Amino acid sequence: MSAFPYAAVALVTALASQSAAAACYLVYAPNQEIVYRASVPPVDMSRDIHETLPQVAPGATLVFSLNDQGCELTINKLPLASTAVGGGMRPARADRG
Repeated sequence: MSAFPYAAVALVTALASQSAAAACYLVYAPNQEIVYRASVPPVDMSRDIHETLPQVAPGATLVFSLNDQGCELTINKLPLASTAVGGGMRPARADRG
């Protein structure tokens, strides 16, 4: 049996996993002003965006793209700027037991 089918599947899988990561994140304020632009996500992307984005920028819209053109110059006018660059992760909660 040829190794070609296995190599093709591995290549498609690798390409699909690479496309899951965005190159540029933009946050638009309700007045369509860009308030955040960077290659680092402004929110914790492991959670739903509708849960996390309103905490950082109420009424804003998050757009992400594979194209990093224009993302070289970082913009961060978010009210909670520390959540965007600091990793976006909350500290672990203490055990209340």
